[in-house]
Amino acid sequence: MADGKAAASREAAERDPLRVEGARERLLEAAYGLFSRHGIHSVGIDRIIAEAEVAKATLYHHFPSKEALVIAFLDLREARWTHGWMCAEVERRAAVPQERALAVFDAYDDWFHRPDYEGCSFINTLLEINDRASAVYRAAVHHLAVIRELLVGYAEDAGASNPEEVGHQLQILLMGSIVAAGRGDTEAALRARPLAASLLAGERRQHQGA
Repeated sequence: MADGKAAASREAAERDPLRVEGARERLLEAAYGLFSRHGIHSVGIDRIIAEAEVAKATLYHHFPSKEALVIAFLDLREARWTHGWMCAEVERRAAVPQERALAVFDAYDDWFHRPDYEGCSFINTLLEINDRASAVYRAAVHHLAVIRELLVGYAEDAGASNPEEVGHQLQILLMGSIVAAGRGDTEAALRARPLAASLLAGERRQHQGA
């Protein structure tokens, strides 16, 4: 009986135009927090609905499937984490563009020491999704490629002779440090930084000798 009243109350609230207007945002915020902390597979639709305080029909009105919600979450993660945090933090730390490639490692060091460090949602999603044809898998690959292109730009600013290749190599170092931090090595970014510095120094020497 109590469950029935709660459902009726929730459905009545959903008919409120103000609540309907914010329903998509609440669903996405709930999914963002849950997927970031717990991954994709372990979080069910019912948990997201309960967190967002909406009816199930409302969720499917805005997101026709869990896959669509996951993709929207990954898009939001790029906006908030890649651009809103990483790029902003790198530019804040690097006085000149030439220093941005290494500033990424300094930013990651701070990230790894945060109590709410939850790892990279793009990497975590790839590890959870085995089907490379999946739209979710492809979305995660795309978002990682966006980060790599940023690193290519930072490598070019640093004077790398082959910024495309260096961007790939920097991302490998960063992804390795993310995984290491996940197992408890909070100093992983600082351990990887000298490797990145050596890589960039070698590239600059090649560029100057060309």
